[in-house]
Amino acid sequence: MGRTLENKKEIVADLKETLSQSTLALVIEYQGLTVAEISDLRRRLRPSGTVCKVTKNTLMGIAIKDDEKWQPMSELLNGSSAFLLVKEDFSSAIKAYQEFQKVTKKTELRGGVLEGRLLKEPDVKVLGDLPSKEQLIAQIAGAINALATKIAVGINEVPGSLARALQAVADQEQSGGSTETAAVQDSGAETATEGDSSTQTAAE
Repeated sequence: MGRTLENKKEIVADLKETLSQSTLALVIEYQGLTVAEISDLRRRLRPSGTVCKVTKNTLMGIAIKDDEKWQPMSELLNGSSAFLLVKEDFSSAIKAYQEFQKVTKKTELRGGVLEGRLLKEPDVKVLGDLPSKEQLIAQIAGAINALATKIAVGINEVPGSLARALQAVADQEQSGGSTETAAVQDSGAETATEGDSSTQTAAE
C-alpha cells in the first residue's frame, strides 16, 4: 500500500526537522543491506548523535528544496539512498560508517554536504581523519590540566619569593641602620675631641 499524501508530508517535515539540527549529511547507496544490517548501522552511528534515514529521493528532494544549505545534496539523489544526518561529531560518525562498510562491503558512499558545500568521497575521508569530539575534549582537558599545574607551581613559589623579598628588605634596613649608628658614633667621637682641644687651650 502506497504512502498517503499526509504520510509523505509528515516524512518531509521530519526530514526538515532533522536536517535543521544537522551539520553534515552523508548519502550512501544501501542496496543489498538487510534489515538487520541497517539496524546495525544505526546502532553504530547512535553514539555520535547521527540519524540514519532511509527514504525516497523525491521526498528528500522536497525537504531540501528551499534550503540553500542542503541543496547541493540534489546531485546525490539517485538509486537507493540512505542518509546519514550528523549533528556535531562528524569525525566519529564517518569512522563508524567506515567500520560498518569494512564489515558488510555492501554500501557505497556517494558523497555529502557540509555548510552548503558538496563533498566527494576523498573530502569525507579527510573529515573522518580529524580527531573525534571525545579526542578533542581529552586534548583540551590535558592542556587545561597542564596550565593548571603551571599556575599551581607558580602560586606555591610565591611564599618563598615573598619571604626572600622581605628578608632582602630587612637586610637592607639593618645595613642602613648599622651605617647610621656608626656615623653617630664617629660624630660623637669628633665632638669629644674638639672638647678636649678647647679645654687644653683654656689651660694654657
